[in-house]
Amino acid sequence: MLEQTIAYLSQVDILWIYVAIFLISYIENIFPPFPSDVIVVFAGSLVAIGTGSVLLTLLLATAGSTLGFMSMYWIGDQFGDRVLETGKIPFVSINLVHKVEAWFRRYGYWVVIGNRFLAGTRAVISFVAGIAEMNLLVTTLLSAASALVWNSILLYLGYVVGDNWRIIGVYLASYSKIVSAVIALAFLVWAARAWYLKRKANADNNIK
Repeated sequence: MLEQTIAYLSQVDILWIYVAIFLISYIENIFPPFPSDVIVVFAGSLVAIGTGSVLLTLLLATAGSTLGFMSMYWIGDQFGDRVLETGKIPFVSINLVHKVEAWFRRYGYWVVIGNRFLAGTRAVISFVAGIAEMNLLVTTLLSAASALVWNSILLYLGYVVGDNWRIIGVYLASYSKIVSAVIALAFLVWAARAWYLKRKANADNNIK
């Protein structure tokens, strides 16, 4: 699908490439995984041969990413608590929901700053940020800054490698797998620690 998309974009007017960059950057934040990163790298390679504007490409990719992030924030803010507190999601207790909310209120802004670099978790981060009701303006600005930095890097890489932009896609795929594995491992460690502490507390209460 990605190759077909790229092939199609290679033949159309630059206006439609701009539209695709914005839409794909938006959609990727709601229905991951979606190849927005590779599309931005491809756009950078087009700029290298004199097709398109690097500034307009950067602004559209960043705007799409930010709007997508804030759309998931809104969904989390409006419906997140209701969905999670129904207890219908396996392994997600109400107590866990409240703990995650409290943690996000304390450290969430740092996570928002780094969200564009955390492949595979962007939609989750924005959703939880909404549930935690983090400051709307601050969250919007931080998510935009994160997207701006990330997209700048991707555009630069595409500009540098030119026609060899596909190799960046390979590296991005590997990066995504590594980041996802690290995040999954960190979550498992955290969950195991929480389970152990809860079990220990219950054992201490039984002794008393």
